[in-house]
Amino acid sequence: MPSKQDSNDDTEDVALFDAEEETTNRPKKSKIRHPVASFFHLFFRVSAIIVYLLCELFSSSFIACMVTIILLLSCDFWAVKNVTGRLMVGLRWWNHIDEDGKSHWVFESRKASSQESKTVSEAESRIFWLGLIACPVLWVVFAFSALFSFRVKWLAVVIMGVVLQGANLYGYIRCKVGSRKNLTSMATSYLGKQFLRQIVVEIQQCRGPVFAVNISFRASPLCTPFSPLACNLCIVH
Repeated sequence: MPSKQDSNDDTEDVALFDAEEETTNRPKKSKIRHPVASFFHLFFRVSAIIVYLLCELFSSSFIACMVTIILLLSCDFWAVKNVTGRLMVGLRWWNHIDEDGKSHWVFESRKASSQESKTVSEAESRIFWLGLIACPVLWVVFAFSALFSFRVKWLAVVIMGVVLQGANLYGYIRCKVGSRKNLTSMATSYLGKQFLRQIVVEIQQCRGPVFAVNISFRASPLCTPFSPLACNLCIVH
């Protein structure tokens, strides 16, 4: 069922497809259930990186190398966005334009249930997220390398790799964790917990009598980021 639409960025988080997309009750296994999808999830993006690294050794034509890399990146973008994400981890993101001509971004995830949780292959999930995260990081490294080595002609190709694979990475992260508000809340909560944990460690290392003080952060208009946090601190007397 569609959830409440985000008024800021016109996005919505919905369950993946309809009942026809529900899978049967199968035990959760580590084996690869979709070998073809898993292969092509890595094939296009790894091939694009290999061609980028080795093309100058086998061809002196920059145009041929550039066209080959862009074709591989385009095939990877389509396959990961429309096929492998849905089959391997039950996620998909897409865009549609309504009757008023307004663009809407939709981030889908397969409805969580006791039966559905048993259908996810751990091996496929690891392959999916490893390939999804590692390859954009490599393209970012290539971008800095091309920039600092003054390989200007390759910079456009590398930026294309960053944009296409980074878009898929961002889309699937949104599918996984929810809307932008959830991302901000998670980041704020994590940073707040780490900050308070560091304070507790430093105070506990201090010597001398201490007394316990309970500090709770409650939801208020002025302190929203710290609303989910509560801690006990030892203050030096």
